[in-house]
Amino acid sequence: MKNQSRQENIIYLAVWSVIFLAPLLSYYVRTVNDSSLSFDWMEMMIVWKQFGIYLLLFAIHNFLLAPLLIHQHKRLLYFTAVGAIVAGFTFYQCSHRPKHLGERHRMEQFDKHPMKPHDGRPFMDDAPPFMEGEPPFMDEGRPPMDDGHRPPEFGDGHRPDMPVPKHVPPAVIGEHNIIAIILLLLMFGANLGIKGYFKSRDDRKRLQALEKENLEQQLEYLKYQINPHFFMNTLNNIHALVDIDPEKAKDTILELSRMMRFVLYEGDKKGVPLTKEFEFIRTYIQLMKLRYTDKVTISVDLPQKVPDGQIPPLMLITFIENAFKHGISYQHESFIDVKVEISEKLLFTCRNSKAETPNQEKGGVGLQNVTKRLNLLYGNNYTLNIEDKADIYHVELAIPLNS
Repeated sequence: MKNQSRQENIIYLAVWSVIFLAPLLSYYVRTVNDSSLSFDWMEMMIVWKQFGIYLLLFAIHNFLLAPLLIHQHKRLLYFTAVGAIVAGFTFYQCSHRPKHLGERHRMEQFDKHPMKPHDGRPFMDDAPPFMEGEPPFMDEGRPPMDDGHRPPEFGDGHRPDMPVPKHVPPAVIGEHNIIAIILLLLMFGANLGIKGYFKSRDDRKRLQALEKENLEQQLEYLKYQINPHFFMNTLNNIHALVDIDPEKAKDTILELSRMMRFVLYEGDKKGVPLTKEFEFIRTYIQLMKLRYTDKVTISVDLPQKVPDGQIPPLMLITFIENAFKHGISYQHESFIDVKVEISEKLLFTCRNSKAETPNQEKGGVGLQNVTKRLNLLYGNNYTLNIEDKADIYHVELAIPLNS
């Protein structure tokens, strides 16, 4: 949030610096190109004063009003406050008309009745011709005109009817006021746009961080559920070996120790090398074979030449666990076939026979958890097909390899 505020303020500082420097540079260039002009700081201060009003209103909108709409969603309060500011700004603009505008208005009125020269003297266009015998225009000592006539004197009853310019009051809201209000509204709109952009960007980053954190928590939760299930099955195997072959049980404990080391140091990573994952699968299957007789046929086909790709740890072992749990019958011949092929993707297949009285937990926590992991890790970039027939259970999984 602080980084967002810093970037936003830098943008505002740059824009307002350009706004205040632009008239200064323009005025300076004019004085350099035209030697008859001199740099006048008073004129520049008048321009900056008007800019200062905009800057003050911008600061009020940026720090007080805009957060009401962008962050707090108080629309009524925001638009009420903005309306009050615009109304106050309009009143200020109308009550502080520049002096040159009043002079220009009077000049426009007099320009409607221009003065034209007549015998070397200016007279009004509509003035009547001078009549003989009328009193002089100025004073008695002034000589008469060339034709013997004197101009009429103001103040007597024979003065000409000259048109008097009508006084037209200025408009309440002039053109320059309308432009100033439009600029103010555009400034507020640009401020809202910038704030909205930074907020949406910050929201996206926060959402991505929350999704990533949630993903990691879910994956950790799923791993903690899978690991106890796996070790429970392995310990049951060792327990069965203690009475049958104690020496074999000791060796099995060492193998279990290596497997635990893999789970502890590799299981919390996002990906592990394929060689380590395949070694883990071979060790697990070797331990499971110790429990069963020759009636169970177990085949494992893993690539001998393994590329440098990676796979999420303990991803495939869940399907193999499920095959041993639900596919082995102690009364009839059973089989489990595990195969892995690697091309552009990793293709894992696991086929197993089905026991006559399968465990009621079929498709339970382990299989559900691995499906959730696949959805979280790959989204739609994987395929999982499960065929549950009367006597065969077939799993086919294709996932991309991480480099």
